[in-house]
Amino acid sequence: MSSEQTPTTPDITGPRPRRLTYAALLAALEGLALVVGGVWMLVLGITGEPDDRQQAVTGGVTLVVLALLPLLAARGLLGRRSWSRGPAVITQLMALPVAYNLLQADSMAIPAGIALAVVAVAALVLLVNPETTRALGIRGPGNVEK
Repeated sequence: MSSEQTPTTPDITGPRPRRLTYAALLAALEGLALVVGGVWMLVLGITGEPDDRQQAVTGGVTLVVLALLPLLAARGLLGRRSWSRGPAVITQLMALPVAYNLLQADSMAIPAGIALAVVAVAALVLLVNPETTRALGIRGPGNVEK
């Protein structure tokens, strides 16, 4: 096999960049928050007096399942898997409209919206950082090795 046919993999022998670790921690934090919210909705839906028990249970299960995306992305980021940046970015992009809706509420949801917006923007900045991209072995357009 010639060197042109040999696939190159990122050098993961060095220390993991802090930006990558921070991005993984923020994604894991969002995943854990979704799990907590989903379990809370399930418990209230089953034991409480919701307006619609089926909707509460469905919402809780949905949040727990949605939590898998950022949790898997966080694990992949910690393992320097290049595929993990996509789900992590998607999670942040999905969080921004949720944060906006929380900010529009006239309630205690406003601080949650601020926190979510800050976490989502910070994670996006960390995920598109060139150091993170290099650590994950992602080559941009036009950076094809010959």
